[in-house]
Amino acid sequence: MGRYLIRRLGQALLVLWAAYSLSFVLLSALPGDAISNRIASPDSGLTGESGAVLLRYYGLDQPLWEQYLRGIGRALQGDLGLSLHTAQPVRDLLADTLPSTLALTGLALVVGILLAAVIALAINYLPSARARGLFSGVPSLFASVPTFVVGVLALQYLSFKAGLIPSVDDGSLSALLAPAVTLGLVIAAPLAQVFAASIRTTRAQPFVHVLHAKGAGEGYIFGKDVLRNSSLPVLTLLGLACGELIAGSVVTESVFARDGVGNLVVGAVNTQDLPVVQGVVLLSTVTYVLVNLAVDVAFPFIDPRVLVGATS
Repeated sequence: MGRYLIRRLGQALLVLWAAYSLSFVLLSALPGDAISNRIASPDSGLTGESGAVLLRYYGLDQPLWEQYLRGIGRALQGDLGLSLHTAQPVRDLLADTLPSTLALTGLALVVGILLAAVIALAINYLPSARARGLFSGVPSLFASVPTFVVGVLALQYLSFKAGLIPSVDDGSLSALLAPAVTLGLVIAAPLAQVFAASIRTTRAQPFVHVLHAKGAGEGYIFGKDVLRNSSLPVLTLLGLACGELIAGSVVTESVFARDGVGNLVVGAVNTQDLPVVQGVVLLSTVTYVLVNLAVDVAFPFIDPRVLVGATS
């Protein structure tokens, strides 16, 4: 178990370093930045000397390798630098917007898991073959409709026509529910598809037929054996789905006019505020790595055979 955890932790740290380095290289390759654009703009009123002071203040006049080493050293201490647009610490900007995004993605995760469970159970356990076939098409329907289309339709019918939800974020639960359901559909489709297939495969195993022959009911067999044996593929996909939640929050927050990390990165991209963009990339990577690390740690408790495969 110890070697398994050390290996997974080492892989997580390697992913974090690679994500920071890759984002630094890609963002550095972009032409210009917020400060250079202000210096080049004749309407900014900046003189050449003032521009040079700003470049020196933000360290943008240093070679790229020095900027990289200084940036990664500060990141290890929790300092993500200053915004080139507002001069505020990036760490404070993320701290201000993160609670709203966490509330949205957390509720979306719950909605997605519940929807996926209901659909998967309906596909496998409904008595009517026609009803099972009807539910089998639901994951494909969810996956084929883009997030922004669902969001726009929800706003049009639930807010503008029915008046059931506010059109902008007012801090209420009703304002959070529609974007959470919109975002939850993104992960519900693949989770339902995998969970349904996993339940179907497990129910076809010989030990399930033996339990049926002994007179055990479907509810007992599902709770005791089918659920545990079907959950490993779902857990793996759930870790990957967190990346989709983070990416989907950018679109969802823009559609529903919510303040959050998604809106922050959209504004940073528009103004070429590279430290903020890199801070969001690093935050997303840390979240993704932590969730997948938690999933990896949970695997051996669900199926101890994972340890045998990992150490062989």
